Formats: sequence, C-alpha cells, structure tokens
Amino acid sequence: MADYIQAWQCIGCGRIEAPQTCIGVCRDRKILLVGKDEHERLLAELAQARERVRTAIGVLGRIVHSTPRAGQWERSYRALKAEARAALAELASASG
Repeated sequence: MADYIQAWQCIGCGRIEAPQTCIGVCRDRKILLVGKDEHERLLAELAQARERVRTAIGVLGRIVHSTPRAGQWERSYRALKAEARAALAELASASG
C-alpha cells in the first residue's frame, strides 16, 4: 500500500502547500500525494499486469475463434491446451 502525504492545492494557480494551508489568500482543496519511487513501482506493476492480460486474451481468442475439422476435435483441443499451458508457464515465470 502506498504511503500518502496530505497537502493542499490551490484551485486557481495550482500551488501546493504542506503540511498545512497558507494564510488564506487562495482557495485550497485537500489532495494526497505519493512518492516518486512508489509511483514508478506501481507503474511497472501495471505494465506487467497489462502484458499478462494481453497474453491471456491472445490464448482465449485462439480458443474462441478455432473450429476443428471434422474428426479432429481432440487434436485441436490438445494443441490449444498445450498453448494455454505454455502461456500459463510464461505468466508464472514473469510474476515470480
């Protein structure tokens, strides 16, 4: 979980004050800030999660759009199953 810093930002000029508001000449609203390192770490995690979703969508798309030839359903099933296993192994190795 990210550690937040409470600050105030002027709704007019955008100036940021912390740990308390200024003398009152601006109209402030409370905001929460997060450190740069934490932000960058979460951006990297998000990029990794998006890549996992792309991989999963690719495998699901192949399953949904495949139609085995007559008498070949078992061969097609085994091929798709192998592809799904390979994708799962790739995802597991990327996350660990």
